Amino acid sequence: MAEAHQAVAFQFTVTPDGIDLQLSHQALTEIYLSGVRSWKKRIIRLKNSVITGVYPASPSSWLFVVIAILATMYTRSDPSMGLIAKIQEHLPVSQSMSTQCQAVVSAVLFSTMLWLLLIFTMRLCLKQLLSYHRWMFEQHGKMSTTTKVWVALVRIFSGRKPLLYSYQGSLPNLPVPTVKDTVKRYLDSVRPLMDDTEYERMTKLAAEFESNLGNRLQWYLKLKALWAANYVSDWWEEYVYLRGRSPIMVNSNYYGMDFLYVTPTPIQAARAGNSIHAFFLYRRKLNREEIKPWLLRSAVPCCSYQFERMFDTCRIPGTLTDTVHHWQDSDYVAVYHRGRYFRLKVYQAGRLLSPREIEFQIQRILDDSSPPSKGEAKLGALTAGDRIPWAKARTKYFSSGVNKRSLDCIERAAFFVTLDDDEQGMMGDDPASSLDHYAKSLLHGKCYDRWFDKSFSVVYYKNGKNGINAEHSWADAPVLAHLWEYTLATDSFQLGYNAEGHCKGDVDSSLPRPQKLNWEIPSECEEQISQSLAVAQALADDVDFHVFSFRDFGKGKVKKCRVSPDAFVQMALQLAYYRERRTFCLTYEASMTRLFREGRTETVRSCTNESSNMDTVSQRLFRAASEKHQQLYRMAMTGGGIDRHLFCLYVVSKYLGVESPFLKEVLSEPWRLSTSQTPVQQVELFDMVNHPEYISCGGGFGPVADDGYGVSYCILGDNMINFHISCKHSCPDTDAHKFGDQIRKALHDLIQLLGPNQKEPSKPEESRPEVKKDQ
Repeated sequence: MAEAHQAVAFQFTVTPDGIDLQLSHQALTEIYLSGVRSWKKRIIRLKNSVITGVYPASPSSWLFVVIAILATMYTRSDPSMGLIAKIQEHLPVSQSMSTQCQAVVSAVLFSTMLWLLLIFTMRLCLKQLLSYHRWMFEQHGKMSTTTKVWVALVRIFSGRKPLLYSYQGSLPNLPVPTVKDTVKRYLDSVRPLMDDTEYERMTKLAAEFESNLGNRLQWYLKLKALWAANYVSDWWEEYVYLRGRSPIMVNSNYYGMDFLYVTPTPIQAARAGNSIHAFFLYRRKLNREEIKPWLLRSAVPCCSYQFERMFDTCRIPGTLTDTVHHWQDSDYVAVYHRGRYFRLKVYQAGRLLSPREIEFQIQRILDDSSPPSKGEAKLGALTAGDRIPWAKARTKYFSSGVNKRSLDCIERAAFFVTLDDDEQGMMGDDPASSLDHYAKSLLHGKCYDRWFDKSFSVVYYKNGKNGINAEHSWADAPVLAHLWEYTLATDSFQLGYNAEGHCKGDVDSSLPRPQKLNWEIPSECEEQISQSLAVAQALADDVDFHVFSFRDFGKGKVKKCRVSPDAFVQMALQLAYYRERRTFCLTYEASMTRLFREGRTETVRSCTNESSNMDTVSQRLFRAASEKHQQLYRMAMTGGGIDRHLFCLYVVSKYLGVESPFLKEVLSEPWRLSTSQTPVQQVELFDMVNHPEYISCGGGFGPVADDGYGVSYCILGDNMINFHISCKHSCPDTDAHKFGDQIRKALHDLIQLLGPNQKEPSKPEESRPEVKKDQ
């Protein structure tokens, strides 16, 4: 096979005259250039490690300190108060050096120690400054004098031109709340959900826990907080994500959508060419740490550690627990098309292929008519089904030989690509319904045409639309959304397309063809694939989805009413749920804790005493509920949440082998309304004024409870809110479309309540047809 010949650097044949050795100049050149590229990356990583290691100082500041100390010595003064002389006395090479040389070396050593001490002091000061969170609780636009001074000090101690990971060593650790405070907040959160008898019983359980077992568990948690960078994150990743034995498809993975109203090109291969190239441009910036750290209020840094495993990462199944494996930079992507898997190299002779060249290679895959190997077509279903059967099958059938080599190729790829034969997006006679199909396609596809274990998989549809599906354990949605925003913007605004819709540039037709992966799947493995597919298909068929774009008003109008847009949407969700079910429920809203080192998420319990009073809506009750929600959100962001603390206490109790009726009941309560907002982080990449059609529809996830809803929303610009609603067909009490109608009605009722004299558009624009553009 041609691919096999391209994979080796030499060939040899045995003749009567001896061994005839034939070296391949092209292959050796490729090996040499790959080595050069690898060493360049190592040098860049070393340089960045030094810059990050001394931040908020800079490497050049060392030279400044050395020159300053030497200058003071030549003025006959001793800034070291005798320390330089002490160092000079104990220099091991003092006998072979002149007195003047000894003095210079001693001064340099003292300067270096002084410089390191200054760096440590600056980091300590910055860490203490970043532990101040009162600024978050102040009214927006009304900053206290203390906070103004604090902002100035943070900017002074933050240094200049930080790299992506520069702030990591200065971020404070997540504090452990007191058991008393957490229990009190928990009881407040469940009061509107329980009658007097239930609440009294829960109060007694809580009091017993607080006075007895709680303090013992808390001691171990405080010990962990002293030792670990974050007392929650590692346990959260392991026990919430990796130890789950049910399918990660629908239950854990989530998705992101393409532009809503425009498709930059209708050519599938061209869209993939630009997009894949943009992904690798982002990875290059990531490796060089050129991505700017995310700053709140342009001053307060957020943790960036989740970016580390974005590329070249895969979840590996195990019988007890899965693991997340991360490799060094892969120079290829794994591609799935019509039941076949391919290895597509995106680097040639040490350079990244141009978008036009990647398009050319993708088109080769699309034009390849070779049939799949026996058992290959639906192999991906193993990643969609239950985890234990997949772990056993992986050990039994993929641990050696050609199957191991091909599986390694997929798992070690930079990311996974699916070339889908379907057309998706807002289209046809029923554009609203087409969005629902689009969401389901991204969430689970055909259950075998995605590799759900990869950190993320990109789907390219036949009509040029695309989308992304992500595994959840390695990072949360805002991290992947940062990559997705960059890719969409670079694809359309930086790279662009020619008049025919193809990628710009020329093609090197001598590029080696993409390599088709080979498999030897035995019949027993095929049977397991079929079983996993049946489990996944039943799960996928049960998902009910509704996606809609609410364009009657947006955050611009809400902010004029002096209400937080997020609180407004959350209160609308509470009102909509109550109107549908005539009751309130335990509600989960994801909040981030990235103000702390290795922070991930915390839960905001949006159903409160104040929001449950809104069954009789009034402006006074609404404002009280929204203000309480904002207070809870700020508490969650600053380490004062409820659920992560209780979760960790529960984990400690399991390690100690003790039972807590209180913790057991708390952690078994179902989240019948699970919500999340995905904010647009890089607004500067998009022109919402001149090109409002270039906006993503956001993304979504599957329902958390069998009898509940999953609601993701994205607030875009001043006049749009996109909703992604999921539930299960098997539950007679849930209906995604009916709940969507209730949300629309609640949004209108609340804005009318806040500003009854404000004129609203009479007709929504959610059925606006899509425009396809060639650039």
